[in-house]
Amino acid sequence: MPAQAARASLEDAPLLLRENVGSIALITFNRPATRNTLSEEVIAAMHAALDEVAADQAVRALVVAAKGPAFSSGHDLKQLTSHRSDPDGGRAYFANTMNACSAMMQAIVNLPKPVIAAVQGIATAAGCQLVASCDLAVASDAARFATSGIDNGLFCSTPMVALSRNVARKHAMEMLMTGEMISAQRAREIGLVNHVVPAGQERDAAIALGQKIARKSAFAIRIGKQAFYRQAELSLADAYRLTAEVMTENMMAFDAIEGIGAFIEKREPKWRDE
Repeated sequence: MPAQAARASLEDAPLLLRENVGSIALITFNRPATRNTLSEEVIAAMHAALDEVAADQAVRALVVAAKGPAFSSGHDLKQLTSHRSDPDGGRAYFANTMNACSAMMQAIVNLPKPVIAAVQGIATAAGCQLVASCDLAVASDAARFATSGIDNGLFCSTPMVALSRNVARKHAMEMLMTGEMISAQRAREIGLVNHVVPAGQERDAAIALGQKIARKSAFAIRIGKQAFYRQAELSLADAYRLTAEVMTENMMAFDAIEGIGAFIEKREPKWRDE
């Protein structure tokens, strides 16, 4: 294929691929040639896809994957730099991009369904932020992680928000200040990922983890995920006050009545997700 035709074909390809594997939605970043950078367009497409998954009652969990050697190398620095010639030096564009990306990351946290990253390659800067923003993560043993903005004179301040809510402060600070890559095994040790599997098995392992969760009550998962992130920002007393309210609400739900009854009667529960 001639180079010009190849470029046109690449530009015409969808930014994201979307499919369902049973009750598991799979969103795959589809820009391997650009290392799946989080361009303005990719951020918007991802946010829209998250809204679709949230509204799809048939979906019980989401897996986020990527094609190529990189899960995501973070923001598209070429796209950002192209706005240096704007009248304000790019300030408004930079602010809009960072705020749009932050809103997309928060949409993952606020999605009423579990989100699992399937990391096949490198995840750097905002790509590492994306992994940290997901509820769970499965990594290939070939995957590597870094908050590498510091190498370009740019402290990864927005990735820091998600990273510092996943790993201990000193681990986060070392990643942020050195920009050095860490292995998948090290990422598991510090709590950035849940599981490390042989290369090529990460997508199937993430789907299997999603299917395991999908067998639980979607109602309980939804209110539990929301409470998890809310209580983490509260004082100890306020966290217990909130979660006591959540547990009370949960106890009144049909699925709790059914689930406890099934446990006592030694049978499989039949969820209504309410």
